[in-house]
Amino acid sequence: MPAICRDLGRHPLPNRRGLGRELAMLMPTLCRSSRSTGGAAAPRPARLSLTAIAGAALLAGTGTQAAGAQTSAVHHPEHPHHHHRTHPAPHRAPVHHVHPAPVPAPVPVPALPAPPPPPVPANIGTNTKLPLPRFAALRADEVNMRSGPGTRYPILWLYKRRDLPVEITREFDVWRLVEDSDGVRGWVHQATLVGNRTFVVTASGSTDRGPGAVLRDDPQEDAGVVAIVRPGVIGRLRACPAGSAWCRVSVHNYSGWLQRSAFFGLLPNETITPP
Repeated sequence: MPAICRDLGRHPLPNRRGLGRELAMLMPTLCRSSRSTGGAAAPRPARLSLTAIAGAALLAGTGTQAAGAQTSAVHHPEHPHHHHRTHPAPHRAPVHHVHPAPVPAPVPVPALPAPPPPPVPANIGTNTKLPLPRFAALRADEVNMRSGPGTRYPILWLYKRRDLPVEITREFDVWRLVEDSDGVRGWVHQATLVGNRTFVVTASGSTDRGPGAVLRDDPQEDAGVVAIVRPGVIGRLRACPAGSAWCRVSVHNYSGWLQRSAFFGLLPNETITPP
């Protein structure tokens, strides 16, 4: 080994990628180890050739360079001008965007025509759904009868008989076609009518006490006489039994039975029950 140390001093190794520098760092340790043994009878170490030493140094240098390369890849904040290595972005498969199929616009369905309303029977009022014909009475002391169902139609008659019975035969909106005891027909407003059941005496027969109808105390021809009711007198119907030719009525302060044929204000075979 001293010979090798002397040879290195006279023949330095060539600097191959820092090989001379690495070997110079390694040889002093080897040379000191050989001196420490002195002249003791230690086994003589095998002679190392310069080529073997150079190979060992080359391996050591390669490991040092590899370690330095790994160290240099670490980012140090104190070196602001150090360039970072970035890994290339991994290859990604192209993304295919699937769009929803267009929704067709709704097709309008034609509306089915509404079924026609059921026909209103001729004997039912179109507005009130009350039976026709029917009787009512004048509500006020003055009622206009017009030629048509509306205020634009001229006035035919002016009635001044409160409670006069009239027969309703037709309806149109708020107007009613009526007929009085003399057969006069025209249109009056519904507000001028009331549902009270009244009558007007129409009999013109003669009695032993003068013209008029006889009000009796029982529904019989030979029953006692209560009063003689003159034509045009208005009274109130109280009861008309089914199948009977008599009706119980009241006229002013009198009450009794009067034949159906003696007054106007009741439908044929109509029945009125007492309240």
